[in-house]
Amino acid sequence: MPSDPTTSVPASAPATPTGAYIHNIGYRHYDGPRLGRGYARRSLFSQSLRGAYGLGRSAKSKVLPMLLFAVMCLPAAIMVAVTVFTKAGSLPVGYTRYAIFLQAVIGLYLAAQAPQLVSRDLRFKSIPLYFSRPIERGDYVAAKFAAMASALFLLTAAPLVILYVGALLAKLDFLDQTKGLAQGLVSVALLSLLFAGVGLVISALTPRRGFGVAAVIATLTIPYGAVSAVQGIAFVQGSESAAGWLGLFSPITLIDGVQSVFLGGTSSFPNGLTPSTGAGFVYLLVTLTVIAGSYALLMRRYRKAGL
Repeated sequence: MPSDPTTSVPASAPATPTGAYIHNIGYRHYDGPRLGRGYARRSLFSQSLRGAYGLGRSAKSKVLPMLLFAVMCLPAAIMVAVTVFTKAGSLPVGYTRYAIFLQAVIGLYLAAQAPQLVSRDLRFKSIPLYFSRPIERGDYVAAKFAAMASALFLLTAAPLVILYVGALLAKLDFLDQTKGLAQGLVSVALLSLLFAGVGLVISALTPRRGFGVAAVIATLTIPYGAVSAVQGIAFVQGSESAAGWLGLFSPITLIDGVQSVFLGGTSSFPNGLTPSTGAGFVYLLVTLTVIAGSYALLMRRYRKAGL
């Protein structure tokens, strides 16, 4: 009986059981273009950004991020409708204040998606696959950080654009609204970077997504509640300066302090207290330090990940 040309069995090899074959599928060199490290980094970024909204994943994965996106935009649409039909002279909420009012929605989105971006890779030990050439650890961290920050920026900037379009439809002053939109976009950009850093650092500490979700929610809500309570006590006791400095100990109050000093907004501090200009620079410095520190901690975390 002639031998099968697709099989390659050494003559000295023991006989294989009936029906078992060793197939020689050969090896072919890859002759296509080698797109390199930059392409791999961009691909990881786009894949992570799409995944933050459930795109390219199951229908169930799209429900929560899309629902939260709709919840973020719905109040803006209602405000626009009220402004247009009542012919009001201004928007009910300023551009820099909108994200502060809806911080709970932003925190819930971050808690749901930050562990999704990093915890699964740690849990299923797929990190070594990413760190094979040409991508490096720094590329992985940069792509994930940029994707999470971009996802948060889309979430927080979309309602501001709705407010801006509605303000123009209501024939409010073009220059004032454009300036307000620019200030609002700067505010949510800082918020997105800060929240992305905090959320990813916490999520990268555990491969368990549930633990990451709980830890992110706790980190955002507990300090804010504590700071708000202590600020209220300090203000009642006449320590207004102390109430202003206490905002340094919560992520959302950090952004609140920066936007109220430099971006023309009003703060959520007791009685609308606004930090001094000197305190505002401290708020900005602490915000930037936390962002840079979060990135450095992520780099440190992934220096040994997968080894």
